[in-house]
Amino acid sequence: MYVLFEGIDTCGKSTQIEYLRNSHPDFIYTREPGGTAFGRDARRMLLDGTVQSERAEILLFLADRAEHYDEVVAPNRGGWIFSDRGLISGMAYAMASSRFDFETLARFNSFALNGDLPDRVILLLLDRETLTHRLSSKSEDAIERRGIEYLLRVQESMRECVERLSVETLFIDASLPPSEINKTILNYLKI
Repeated sequence: MYVLFEGIDTCGKSTQIEYLRNSHPDFIYTREPGGTAFGRDARRMLLDGTVQSERAEILLFLADRAEHYDEVVAPNRGGWIFSDRGLISGMAYAMASSRFDFETLARFNSFALNGDLPDRVILLLLDRETLTHRLSSKSEDAIERRGIEYLLRVQESMRECVERLSVETLFIDASLPPSEINKTILNYLKI
């Protein structure tokens, strides 16, 4: 089962994956970008602001997604794979910041994933107040510096993507206590 943890910056994806890793260490845990050697280089370039062109940024994410699929997802498709971000984030960030439309991005991402969509998505959603508070207590990377309005547009694009791709999705209020979110996720996944 290939499961994506999705949501905008500071929503708690990594925290929830860490909960799972602690209780189920035998599963595969990865992230996009950064789940492969190429992905670690791509992640550094994307987060430190090296890449200036929106088109180049999208293509870098797609190249990482293709590499990640071939190296991590496809070889482990028979077991549990949990990814901190993936297709939904890739499409949503691109939709919120560029002129690429859903259909174009869906075709590009289908190509990168060899037509193999995730089985489930866990989408953690933040309200404006919680997002503002969480961002104020950390240093921002190049993407977070685009601002709160941008991140909220990304979140709405994430909703649109999971609905239009018809991927089974659990929507979670990310302002809830992390332990409560973890229980909801475990019940949903039945693990």
